[in-house]
Amino acid sequence: MSSPTPRRRAFALAAVLAGAAVLSAPAASAAGRADAARSALLQQAPVSGQTLTVATNGSIDSLSPFLAQRALPTAVHRLMYDFLTNYDAKDDHAIDALASKWTTSPDKLTWTFTIRDGMKWSDGQPVTADDVAWTYNLMMTNDDAATANGNFVANFSKVAVDGGNVVITLKQAQSTMLALDIPIVPKHVWESHVADIGKFNNDTQFPVVGDGPFILTGYQKDQYLTLDANPNYWRGKPGFDHLVFKFYKDADAEVEALKKGEVDFVYGLTPAQYDSLKGQSNIATNKAPGKRFYALAVNPGATTKDGQAFGDGNPALQNQQVRQAIMYAVDTKTLVAKTLGGYGTVGGGYIPPIFGTYHWDPDSAGAYSYNPDKANQLLDAAGYKKGSDGMRTSPDGKPLSFRILGETNRPDDTQNAAYLTEWLKAVGIGSSTTVVDQGKLGDTETAGTFDLAFDSWTVNPDPDYVLSIQQCDLRPKTAGKSFAGDDFICDKDYDALYQKQITEYDPAARADDVKQMEQKLYSDAYINVLYYANALEAYRSDVIGSWDKQPQPEGAYWGQDGYWAFWSAKPASASSSSSSSNTGLVVGIVIAVVVVVGGGGVFLMRRRRTATAEERE
Repeated sequence: MSSPTPRRRAFALAAVLAGAAVLSAPAASAAGRADAARSALLQQAPVSGQTLTVATNGSIDSLSPFLAQRALPTAVHRLMYDFLTNYDAKDDHAIDALASKWTTSPDKLTWTFTIRDGMKWSDGQPVTADDVAWTYNLMMTNDDAATANGNFVANFSKVAVDGGNVVITLKQAQSTMLALDIPIVPKHVWESHVADIGKFNNDTQFPVVGDGPFILTGYQKDQYLTLDANPNYWRGKPGFDHLVFKFYKDADAEVEALKKGEVDFVYGLTPAQYDSLKGQSNIATNKAPGKRFYALAVNPGATTKDGQAFGDGNPALQNQQVRQAIMYAVDTKTLVAKTLGGYGTVGGGYIPPIFGTYHWDPDSAGAYSYNPDKANQLLDAAGYKKGSDGMRTSPDGKPLSFRILGETNRPDDTQNAAYLTEWLKAVGIGSSTTVVDQGKLGDTETAGTFDLAFDSWTVNPDPDYVLSIQQCDLRPKTAGKSFAGDDFICDKDYDALYQKQITEYDPAARADDVKQMEQKLYSDAYINVLYYANALEAYRSDVIGSWDKQPQPEGAYWGQDGYWAFWSAKPASASSSSSSSNTGLVVGIVIAVVVVVGGGGVFLMRRRRTATAEERE
């Protein structure tokens, strides 16, 4: 077994680049610039303490909690900011967080939350009820501030402060009052950004003031994101002093980094990657029931909130028989067996099985089981006839063909697109596939210039958010504008069910309403859940000694509804911890220096020392 390696803060890139900038004078030689930059790096006193490094190939749309909608930044916000309440790590029930207790009026239209005493923002200012009320009121009155989580406050009539309490008055009953997934921000910091709240991305000045278990200390797009432990966090200081997210181009690169000890945790593994890591020295693997659904979404014809059509989606997909035929043409069992390697279950309802209270499965009679004959019958009935070449045409003679959109960051998409192309062709439907990065995919979907798109969402213990994104009112206000909804679905019956469940406080009755919504989404075949993949992840057991899953005992470390894994994580050994606290000069670091001739710039990449000769590069 290799001996513990000193673990220091992994990135000082911003300081290095700043130091390199002074070397860019034309008189300086390339070699001189490199030597001086190397010297500048080595003279930096390293930050003491132990670092947990997470590999990611996710993308960040914004670090503003008012704007961020992608999985990675929303996970980071759970580390930076406290919410009014949290979800228990063991079983996901609502527990205290920023609010220490709460009461309701008899009609449950008035909720009073008592804000915890003694909490402070990382700049030393007290956390108050006024911060909570200001955050909510801004979202209630500013459309840009409501971009990410506006659905949670849409039913608020008034938010006021009464001493140390926040009093929320509702327009009608709201069953999600203990599941308000809204990061609370410091008023004294954010009030100066109200004028440009729709453009301010919270990524220009560090450290970022927060009150969560970690403080955001640095970010460089597609390179790294760094956080430091908050020593004054009310639940206690995290076990690791520093948390670093290091960006990679794909999961294969992440796996190699884990093997070399360059990172300590990887998530979102493919079955092949997961299997390759099982049994590796100093690497532990974890398989958990997934909280995400993976779906094939249909463009029903992009429209704005007021019904204005835009985009160029294939009009054939507005026909329910065509949409249903596509689902009968897809062999979801093969996808689970081949794409997932058996690590998952066949799709059905919109809410994954891990949330048993709300999960719905179709009965055998109504399920879209693999049935090409049924698909052919539906297409024939819809007027799309096969030609002599076996391919179908629309009633006006145009070839029936769909564009399939996928994402490079999801390895599943490329493999599933190949299967889908084959299965569609078997029933006479042509197709073409485009796989792009997450940003381009978002732009394409927003513009409504796609036909079919692979889609995936993480579901919270309370399903309201993913239910809300399919409402008519969640479509964009103007054509092509970013919006919080998904796939432009608009069904008044679905909306009526949504309003029914959100006002229902009886858990059993609400669960029944939610299942009716899932049944409707399923039968309409606008959003077709193909499967629920297991969460596959791995970590360095010689670095992370223990940390908490959610739910317990068989949950996951990544994608939690809370911050439990990273807050609870403890270093593997006392010797590792003590060696990492050395504040002397950096030693044993291989420095690669690349000089950009003519540009006057120097880029330095620090590689952490590894324990064996064959691991060094």
